[in-house]
Amino acid sequence: MVNLGEITVDLIGGGTPSTSQPEYWDGHIPWMTSANLAGRVISSGMRNITEKGLQNSATNIVPKGSLLISTRVGIGKVGIAGIDIAISQDLTGLVPDNDKADIEYLYWAILNKSSQLSGLSQGSTVKGLTREYVRNLKLLLPPLPEQNKIAEILSTVDQGIEKVNEAIKKTQRLKNGLMQELLTKGIGHKEFRDTQIGKVPKEWEVVKFSNVFKLASGKSRPKEISEIHTQKMAVPVYGGNGILGYTNRFMIDNETIVIGRVGEYCGSIHKTQKSSWVTDNALYALAIEKHKVNLDFLTYYLAFINLNKFKKESGQPLMTQTIVYSIGCPLPPLPEQQTIAQILSTVDERLELLRKRKGRLERVKKGLMNDLLTGRKRVRLEV
Repeated sequence: MVNLGEITVDLIGGGTPSTSQPEYWDGHIPWMTSANLAGRVISSGMRNITEKGLQNSATNIVPKGSLLISTRVGIGKVGIAGIDIAISQDLTGLVPDNDKADIEYLYWAILNKSSQLSGLSQGSTVKGLTREYVRNLKLLLPPLPEQNKIAEILSTVDQGIEKVNEAIKKTQRLKNGLMQELLTKGIGHKEFRDTQIGKVPKEWEVVKFSNVFKLASGKSRPKEISEIHTQKMAVPVYGGNGILGYTNRFMIDNETIVIGRVGEYCGSIHKTQKSSWVTDNALYALAIEKHKVNLDFLTYYLAFINLNKFKKESGQPLMTQTIVYSIGCPLPPLPEQQTIAQILSTVDERLELLRKRKGRLERVKKGLMNDLLTGRKRVRLEV
């Protein structure tokens, strides 16, 4: 067990050049705040400053291979400087003693204490950690070869999560592109016409949502509600932004669409399971003209047009039945609706698999951090 100061060569404070002095900015020196401290290795700044900005402010350059710790805003965030970089007053640079500590190991060890750091921040207006507190922060320090191995294991899992994140982003971009194409141009159409919702294929009908479904408000939350799904509490309870818990009785016994009614998430769209409960923070489709519209197609189209932009702004954001009813809805032939929905559902299935894989990897990472950074489990070193 060591104090962080025992394995540190230097602690570096930061600052912000005056934004009223143009000659301090847009130079060649990268500069960053805690706002863009994300990911393990930091390879670029938020902005660039000039030599004048560096010399005439409290900012300092943290050398490559040091730790960047958020000690004033966003406390507990940590990263490794992949380049020489100037920092704001929200950050503290930590230059490690490389003969005693592996920089990657220190990253993981301090990240594992992020909740402790944020909980112990001081100050009434701008909370922050003093440099003295950082210097006295206690860490478990295994021998250097074991630090290297622990860091390698955790970084490997983290790289796996990053790859899955990239796959999720790529798949989401694919879905967005497909929605734009399929929900406005359909499949294989050559002729288009102008309508109240823009150009659509000539064969498509355009009607108001009032011709497609009837909306109703949800009810008060059930008295018995569980945060987790159990055999007894198995019916999902939908609020304004999706499932908020589970209960033991249902209000609706068929699949339907839920629309966020009030607050930040008004206009958000969710398709329910067969049995569900909908709270009074949401609207739901009480009756859908199923001979006209496919439920999945309708769900995708409602999400695509972003109902939130139509919200009533007086006081608290509000989505009303009248607002929804007045919006135009395209109606391709029912078989085409089904095909469009099937294509988009296939992409959604891929997204769900990727998110589950990410969840499994994050659980593995959390377990490894708890075990390896506390000494509960030791790593086997190659001989």
